[in-house]
Amino acid sequence: MTPSALPLGDPAPADGILPEQAAVGAQARQFGLYTHIPFCAVRCGYCDFNTYTATELGGGASQDAYASTAIQEIEFAARALAESNVPARKLSTVFFGGGTPTLLPAGDLVSVLRAAVKQWGIKDGAEVTTEANPDSVTAESLAELRAGGFTRVSFGMQSAVPHVLKVLDRTHSPQRVPQAVSWAREAGLKVSVDLIYGTPGESLVDWETSVRTALSYHPDHISAYSLIVEEGTKLAAQIRRGQVPNIDDDDHAVKYELADTLFTEAGLDWYEVSNWARTPGDACQHNMAYWRGDDWWGIGPGAHSHVGGVRWWNVKHPTAYANRLGKGESPAAGRETLDVDTRTMERIMLTSRLAEGLDTGVLSPEGRKAIAGLIAAELVDPLKAFNGTLVLTRKGRLLGDAVTRALLA
Repeated sequence: MTPSALPLGDPAPADGILPEQAAVGAQARQFGLYTHIPFCAVRCGYCDFNTYTATELGGGASQDAYASTAIQEIEFAARALAESNVPARKLSTVFFGGGTPTLLPAGDLVSVLRAAVKQWGIKDGAEVTTEANPDSVTAESLAELRAGGFTRVSFGMQSAVPHVLKVLDRTHSPQRVPQAVSWAREAGLKVSVDLIYGTPGESLVDWETSVRTALSYHPDHISAYSLIVEEGTKLAAQIRRGQVPNIDDDDHAVKYELADTLFTEAGLDWYEVSNWARTPGDACQHNMAYWRGDDWWGIGPGAHSHVGGVRWWNVKHPTAYANRLGKGESPAAGRETLDVDTRTMERIMLTSRLAEGLDTGVLSPEGRKAIAGLIAAELVDPLKAFNGTLVLTRKGRLLGDAVTRALLA
């Protein structure tokens, strides 16, 4: 998903040409594609992503024309990378996020995927995922996606409890999720479900109900995220007015521990702080590419891209996005070129969240000295740390930000 607020940065050139740094070592990195579909039927009260309902679009932006606009950016991206002397690489992953990608016809999503494969090719066995709301798919649409090259669907379940879904402004009923999962299975797609814990008014029993219900669908993968209340959202206003209670960090911790226990008992192992997979092959390979610092091009309004330490982000509104591409210009609003220190810092922040762990050799002398204190506090696995890999314990996962601060001190 793409945040609604864009960072500050340097101006991005209209021709999209990247600095020389982007090409250095590119053959050793994976290359993926993210496509942002910025449309939703209803804006959820907690959502701070760059999404639009039909009534919010205005300005001539159209869902009907979106696929052709996204394909324009794919063609622009291929030219810009070639002219920047970045060696051509086949796609290792493709991910459609939003918003609700499956608000577009399945044929539109397939046409965007095919345009990308036409430009770059795709590796054998590559992961191709779309996010979906359970009420935005049919058996027929999922079968069309699978026939068109998709391999995986990630359903935004969030909760199995009606009053929790109501607070989140989710449009689907709990009964819709198992039906959508069954259709996806019949189509031959791998299945992931997303859960959110810590919604105002959600009891521990409610959360356990959601976890056990999700596990009853036997998904290949589960993501469980703590609710974050973003300023400017409907939920933030409701909390400020006292209409719903505020969130509680201790409540989040208890619910995380419960979920981790139940997921593990059901045969899913954590591979990233908020993600669990049935087998290593079921881990989301696209997100792993983010956490490992690989390359990806982000298609769509507000989408972010990264190639060789060069990061950029597109203009937010679908109309401005389409207008720039219509003139043959880059839709990028700004960019930044990361220096060695910043790339190292980000590697520490992201890789330390993974079960595969962080190579302690990348740490500064001060960071390595901090490991003893982290072991004493039971935040990292001592044996693995002694062997040169920093891996969080469950307690460390709950205090991951504190671990990162210690390593970067």
